[in-house]
Amino acid sequence: MNGNSNGFGSAGAVAATEFVRRRHRHETGENQCSSAVVKRIKAPVPLVWSLVRRFDQPQKYKPFVSRCVAQGSLEIGSLREVDVKSGLPATTSTERLELLDDDEHILSIRIIGGDHRLKNYSSIISLHPEVIDGRPGTLVIESFVVDVPEGNTKDETCYFVEALIKCNLKSLADVSEGLAVQDRTEPIDL
Repeated sequence: MNGNSNGFGSAGAVAATEFVRRRHRHETGENQCSSAVVKRIKAPVPLVWSLVRRFDQPQKYKPFVSRCVAQGSLEIGSLREVDVKSGLPATTSTERLELLDDDEHILSIRIIGGDHRLKNYSSIISLHPEVIDGRPGTLVIESFVVDVPEGNTKDETCYFVEALIKCNLKSLADVSEGLAVQDRTEPIDL
């Protein structure tokens, strides 16, 4: 698991490690890398989940997504075409919804095509309730597995993907915490 502890004490680190062990299982091949990133968000799980679960609207919190067109009715196997903002070594991504569990707050996607270097990419994001500064908060864990592109090392590939995930999770925290400050603590329908 990534060393990004986000202020966890030893009990929080143990809990995060247990969540990863139970819910973030990736089969990692010889030329692949895998990692997990953890983020604490000062907003309740239902609010954060209302953003994360929107497979059809990742641009609501992912800053590198300029546009998304989803096909289907948000069920397992649904596809989305994502346009990536300039500045990244990608332009488009075709992604399939692998898991959407509203009870356990788990979303999994797999990239199946597009113009980018993330081949055989799969990710799992899970949300877990926690108390932060005496208020309802969310522990977010996002893990991934991906092929290491030719010319790159496992460390370089993991570092790049972790940086993207950290940026997405920081943005998710900013959006969620902004809504929580407005006392919009119930799930929102964007």
